[in-house]
Amino acid sequence: MTETYECFKVEVADFVATVTLARPPVNAQNRKFREEIVTIFDLLSDRTDVRAVVLTGEGKTFSAGADLKERPTLGEAGAYPKHNRLVRASFDAVLECEKPVICAINGAAIGAGCVLALCCDILVASEQGYLAMTEVDVGLAGGVSHVRRFFRESDARLLIYTARRIPGPELLRMNVVSACVPADALSQTARSIALEIASKSPMAVRAAKRSFNVTEDLPLRDAYRFEQSQTVGLASSDETKEAQRAFAEKRKPVFKS
Repeated sequence: MTETYECFKVEVADFVATVTLARPPVNAQNRKFREEIVTIFDLLSDRTDVRAVVLTGEGKTFSAGADLKERPTLGEAGAYPKHNRLVRASFDAVLECEKPVICAINGAAIGAGCVLALCCDILVASEQGYLAMTEVDVGLAGGVSHVRRFFRESDARLLIYTARRIPGPELLRMNVVSACVPADALSQTARSIALEIASKSPMAVRAAKRSFNVTEDLPLRDAYRFEQSQTVGLASSDETKEAQRAFAEKRKPVFKS
């Protein structure tokens, strides 16, 4: 069953949700787009029939970035704080989703489209897909913190300062994406990763993602202590007991959450 929004399509099957950006012609991000992505990912976080998410774009473009026609002007009192708050929320909804998000970069991911892709947990790209941060071309700047999560420092600065397009094969060489495949194999590649994740203990996967998010900026000692607290919390759960029984009995585990 496909759930249709103004700017998105959502389909859930086999514990995997596929969220498709569907705002033609280039999936530009306006206010409605941002409001809907917050709603969608908040709902997916709580759904027990979803254990992993694939995010991709409809057509030949992932997302061409922000819809510049909606950019507020400095003359409008309070417009920029309101706009910036919603932009942050749209990215944070993906970053903070309880379920791992696999981004299938099917085409151009530019500016805010690039940042949206970089908010996901795992990236795969088609050979025609590319990332670009073009803010300097229009006299703006932004996205550095998100770019640094996936790019080495020199490559991050190259991307930001030059506004170059970095194509899928080069993203694979840079270890930014986990796979670069022909366009007709992209959907299946992303879905196969999602299905593999969905077969694992949902509680353990959620805890692992929480560890990635919480420990990102912590010193090693504090980060590992947090991870150990996660393990202690999981150890006595029914899911962990089922996973360990299934491992010992050489069968697939059956999880209820």
